[in-house]
Amino acid sequence: FTTPLLFMRSGADLVVVGSQGGLPKDPQWVANLRAQPDVAVRVPRQGRRLARARVADPSERAALWPRLLETYADFETYQTWTDREIPVIVLSPR
Repeated sequence: FTTPLLFMRSGADLVVVGSQGGLPKDPQWVANLRAQPDVAVRVPRQGRRLARARVADPSERAALWPRLLETYADFETYQTWTDREIPVIVLSPR
């Protein structure tokens, strides 16, 4: 499936957030990435690239979260609407 997402760069990695607008469950694409982490992503004006997805560990998430809020402040609102920890997914080039 193709799922358009807001992303942030972190070095060579792309970072996406499984917010689903603060709903109680992770979006289905998060489960898909956990099951099959090798993906192809298309970046505007850069084309298609291959990546390997992983959920950020707690310390990495803590470092990325403030930067993600600078990118899209509503992520914080979404986090207050749900009891789950919204997953931060790192897409590293492969």
